[in-house]
Amino acid sequence: MNASRYLPFIGRLFIGLPFMVSGLSKLAAHSATIAFIASSKLPLPLPLAYAGAVIVEIGCGLLIVLGYQTRIVAVVLALFCLATAAFFHTNFADPNQTFHFIKNLIMTGGLLQIVAFGAGAISIDNRYSKDRGGQ
Repeated sequence: MNASRYLPFIGRLFIGLPFMVSGLSKLAAHSATIAFIASSKLPLPLPLAYAGAVIVEIGCGLLIVLGYQTRIVAVVLALFCLATAAFFHTNFADPNQTFHFIKNLIMTGGLLQIVAFGAGAISIDNRYSKDRGGQ
């Protein structure tokens, strides 16, 4: 058995789980998260921004791990990362914010690799494509 067939799943796990943990931490720290969102230049109402962040991070994180609708979900997360970088991490005088800005760009790059190459062998997407006579 080819061990490299597991690498896309491991990569999706390493990308999806931190999003899920971040979303769950937003649920656990509602007031702090709302205050952080309020301090940004985000042009959305606070409840909508909060709910959107939680749904995207937990929902899309889980879907990436499972490998379901992976390319679409990776695009959503890539756009989320870019928006987060632009609205929350542009104080480049603060080394911590610079680090988070660069981290978001790196995550976007990894997500775009998923968009380009798909979920891999161990995924719901792969299972469905085989059931429907694809790949």
